[in-house]
Amino acid sequence: MDIPVWLQAGFWGLVAGGALLVGAWVSYRFKVPPRLIAAIMAFGSGVLISALSFELMEEAFHTGGFTATALGFLGGAAVYTLANWWLAHRGARHRKRSGDQQPKPDEDGSGAAIAVGALLDGIPESIVIGLSMLGGGKVSMVAVAAIFLSNVPEGLSSAAGMKKAGRSATYIFGIWGGIALASGISALVGYTVFEGFSNEVVAATTAVAAGAILAMLADTMIPEAFEEAHDFAGLITVAGFLSAFALSKMGG
Repeated sequence: MDIPVWLQAGFWGLVAGGALLVGAWVSYRFKVPPRLIAAIMAFGSGVLISALSFELMEEAFHTGGFTATALGFLGGAAVYTLANWWLAHRGARHRKRSGDQQPKPDEDGSGAAIAVGALLDGIPESIVIGLSMLGGGKVSMVAVAAIFLSNVPEGLSSAAGMKKAGRSATYIFGIWGGIALASGISALVGYTVFEGFSNEVVAATTAVAAGAILAMLADTMIPEAFEEAHDFAGLITVAGFLSAFALSKMGG
C-alpha cells in the first residue's frame, strides 16, 4: 500500500524534529562537557550552511528565478531577525546557550518566550522538508539529514542551559516534544498548502526558509559554538559544511 505523500512529509518532519528530543535527553541524562556541545553545534552550523547553499537556494533559483529567490531570502532573514529581537527582550535571547545565561523559571514571561523562540527556530527548517517533496513526491534526504544533524546540538545546548537555570524535566521535554510535533505538522503543511502554488511562490517560500535559517545560525548557534570552542570553531564548522556538501553530491 502506497503511503500518501502528505503523510510522508509529516513523518520526515517529525524525524528531523525528533533530533531535538534526542539531544535534550542526552544532555539531561548525562553531563556533556560545554566544549563538546559547542563543537557539535559548530559542526551542525556548517551542515546547515551547506544545505541552505546547495539545496535550498540552488533549488529556489532553478524553480523560480533570481528575483523570487532574492526577495524571499532577504524577507525570511528580516522577519526572523525582527521576531528574534522581540523575543530577546522578553527573556529568550539565550535560549540555545548551554551555560548560565538562560533566565530562571521565576522571571516573568521567560518560559513562554523561550517556547516561542524554539518554535521560531524550528518551523522554517521543517517547512523546507515538505517543500522538497513537491513535484516528485520524494523527500530530500540531504535536507532531512542536515536538519537532523543540526537539531541534535540545539537540543543538547538548550537543555543543558535550561537544566542549569532550574527548569524541570517536564518543562524541558515538553518544549522539545512540542517542537518535534510542530516540525512534523510544518512539513506536512509545507507540502499540502503549497502543492498548487506557482513555481515563483514555492521558490520564494523556500528562500524565505533559507534566509530565516541563516539568520538563526548567525544570531544563536554560531555565537554559542564560538563562545566555548573558539580555538577550533571555524575548523569544525568547515568540517560540517564539507560533510553536508559531500552528502549533497552523493545524493545526486
